[in-house]
Amino acid sequence: MTSLQGVTVLVTRPVHQAEKLSRLIEDAGGKALRFPTLEIAKLSDSESAQVEAVNLADYDWLVFISANAVTMHGCYSDSDKIKKLKSLRIAAIGNATALALVKAGFVVNLVAENGASSETLLAMPDLAEVKEQRFLIVRGQGGREELANGLRNRGAIVDYLDVYKRVIPVFDNESVLKLFEQCHLGVVTITSAEALQNLLTMVGERFKKHLLEVPLVVVSHRIRIIAAEIGFKRIAVAESPSDLAILDTVIMSVKGGECGRSE
Repeated sequence: MTSLQGVTVLVTRPVHQAEKLSRLIEDAGGKALRFPTLEIAKLSDSESAQVEAVNLADYDWLVFISANAVTMHGCYSDSDKIKKLKSLRIAAIGNATALALVKAGFVVNLVAENGASSETLLAMPDLAEVKEQRFLIVRGQGGREELANGLRNRGAIVDYLDVYKRVIPVFDNESVLKLFEQCHLGVVTITSAEALQNLLTMVGERFKKHLLEVPLVVVSHRIRIIAAEIGFKRIAVAESPSDLAILDTVIMSVKGGECGRSE
């Protein structure tokens, strides 16, 4: 398959999550330029101590907000601790998170359908009546508040367990800036609003105009709106956050067709 022959695609996923999409792009004939705009970092010792102090027996639901929340949760990597709590149910924000949970040895009771977002998880019938139920949301520091707010509005009691932090990586941006100068960058892929904001910071004001002209592939309408407000001209939304869906949308974008979902 050579659908992307001669096209350079910027892959902004964190280093440990970028290889599958990069390989798919290369298998399609394109060049994957790995340029992580997010780094998933461990908590400090004092912050980790707070994680260890949490008593899971106090909760009815444990909600993992991302695959990173699963792989970085540390002291709960032994699923036997969870299995002993017969009344505790585990929810995943989407299929990738659910898969990470299964690989870690957990039983997943609830997965969001038709997407991977707070809104789709809140739409699940299991969460329609949650008055006085206790939820612990496992996430990275500074995540979105929509899920917690939605549950609280239904009468639930919600706490957070922050198990990692997101930082701007130290990365050589010279190769990317040269592509902007030469107008040789074909498509930019973005999987979170924070990654998009970090990309703008890493590129700098000098090259912002060049960046805004490049076709952008995102994974949600929320990110699409943010990108449009920033000034991106051509934005395509993938059907899901999966690597295959992102690849399909990149190919459609290059072909000039209808790119992913539209509003």
